[in-house]
Amino acid sequence: QDYLIDASASIGDGFSFTGGKYSNEPSPADIWFEQGKIVKAHAVDGTGEKAKDPIFGLAMAGSSQSSSDEFRWFCVESGSPENPTIVLIHGFPSQAYSYRNALPILSKDYHVIAFDWLGFGFSDKPQPGYGFNYTLKEYVESLESLINKLATNKKITLVVQGYFAPVVVKYAGVYRDKLRNLILLNPPLTVKHANLPSTLSVFSNFLLGEIFSQDPIRASDKALTSSGPYKIKEEVAMVYRRPYLTSGSAGFALNAISRSMKKGLKAYVEDMRSILMDEKWEVETMICWGERDRWLSFEGVEDFCRGSKHRLVALPTAGHHVQEDCGQEVGELIA
Repeated sequence: QDYLIDASASIGDGFSFTGGKYSNEPSPADIWFEQGKIVKAHAVDGTGEKAKDPIFGLAMAGSSQSSSDEFRWFCVESGSPENPTIVLIHGFPSQAYSYRNALPILSKDYHVIAFDWLGFGFSDKPQPGYGFNYTLKEYVESLESLINKLATNKKITLVVQGYFAPVVVKYAGVYRDKLRNLILLNPPLTVKHANLPSTLSVFSNFLLGEIFSQDPIRASDKALTSSGPYKIKEEVAMVYRRPYLTSGSAGFALNAISRSMKKGLKAYVEDMRSILMDEKWEVETMICWGERDRWLSFEGVEDFCRGSKHRLVALPTAGHHVQEDCGQEVGELIA
């Protein structure tokens, strides 16, 4: 009971728009949450103090507090554990929910795991300074910890989308012996890709970033729909908005990771390019590209794939969030 999915209005942390549920009716977010489980991984590196908001220093409610020992990650697992394992990793900003249409296809022949990064979805959203500061280095270390919990002594396929691709490739560069395949969905591959689009970089701004990151429509809907050609159905948007509606912690996490991305993305993109173009890189790698991406230009992607000899699959109708736009098609490509 210490893990509160919905806080009633009376115990809201003071920063959410509603402090609790949208209504008493079952929501798509409830249904999605019931499909998953909570996994503990990556030690909390802090004093154990209760988190306070970074603006006024007020103590935040239970739904904004992290575990005291290891962070809690929301994971959805399907398919037989006896089959080869595929780990589906969402981008920034998004959730494991983005892979919902690919999961049924992959689970027929594979053991599939999708998870929410710390700071997103139903996973812990620690306040910066209370055990996790949202640096890209910490994300690499936390990914190692989670994979060690979920896929012990097994070779795995990693699938990652968008701006978290450099983090995952950094992990893969160290632990390449654990990888069977690597699949990148619209990753930032070129020098020009290393700058966050204005829709995301605004969350890193002083004061303005704190304000905008607390607006569910701007933090969720706009951040998702501005990156591609499609509008999201209301029942889908409700799942993505859920973290921002029920607690201010999601917004503070978004603000922190935006700052880290703006500061460290360039170096991580350069490292990713070096790793993937290294002649000693032997992990079979595929790059899947939604050509209607409004954040990352297709210019230079073909040249990179040609030079690195990695397979390139273009999806003409998809935007930046490929798995959201063409979930079934992406599932079949991965399979």
